[in-house]
Amino acid sequence: MAVGLGALAVTLLSTGCGGPPRQDVVVVYCAQDQVFAEPVFEDFRAKTGIRVLPVWDSEAVKTVGLANRLLAERSHPQCDVFWANEELRARQLAAQGVFQPGGGFATFGYRSRRMVINTNKVSAAAAPGSILDLTNAAWRGHVALAYPLFGTTAAHFLALRQRWGDAAWKSWCRALQANHPLLVDGNSVVVKLVGQGEAWLGLTDSDDINGAIREGAPVAALPLTPELLIIPNALGVVQGSPHPESAARLMAFLQRAAVGFRLVRDGAIEGAERPADGGLKVDWDPLLKDLEPATETLKQIFLR
Repeated sequence: MAVGLGALAVTLLSTGCGGPPRQDVVVVYCAQDQVFAEPVFEDFRAKTGIRVLPVWDSEAVKTVGLANRLLAERSHPQCDVFWANEELRARQLAAQGVFQPGGGFATFGYRSRRMVINTNKVSAAAAPGSILDLTNAAWRGHVALAYPLFGTTAAHFLALRQRWGDAAWKSWCRALQANHPLLVDGNSVVVKLVGQGEAWLGLTDSDDINGAIREGAPVAALPLTPELLIIPNALGVVQGSPHPESAARLMAFLQRAAVGFRLVRDGAIEGAERPADGGLKVDWDPLLKDLEPATETLKQIFLR
């Protein structure tokens, strides 16, 4: 009921209680962290006079919840712009025709998937050199990761399937689960557990690691390898959006270099431009084609 009332409130605000949609507002379904996105939206309002009406995600399910909402609303769009802080679900929506064709989808900036260690528990020299090593007995019960059906963890695991092949990937997933990892709701929780020493190392996102370092936690990120994932932000203008002019202006605004540099400064992303080298190389069309059976495999292996 709360979600329905929220959607009704956004609709009333954006239509002026039954009239034609106002073009001085724009509705954004936003998976970028609120603390980083809100100042950007305020800057957009100050420069354009267009007010942003955001709908936020949750840490546990991240972009999956918003992506499902966009799919459910395809015949009656309530959203103008989708701002994802990862690429997988945005590309899934683009492939299903949720976004406007011809310029309605873009990526910008990047974070990365990393292994994080507690520096009081694990030295850099003793840390795993490969993500494959997480199945070793030495790390039994000491590895934390977010439940791999959502967010960047899901994207990372699915990209690993493409790199290794299905059989080797399933074998690794089963061995990892048999090594009793700590499965938690969200990447920030992974870093918290590592920082507290409840886990010795984890798989998480670079922005969460950097945030913990700024707060003085005894954690460090291991280097980016070909088994780890580059995570750009993604944007999509919804096909049939209620406020197309405002949506186009916000889409262009978010792709400005100044916005990227601000997000880097604030710690939301690592860089404004995606690096040419490093990280997994993903072929998105076949990954999306196999998304449902691969996700079902993850559910069966890591079901809590």
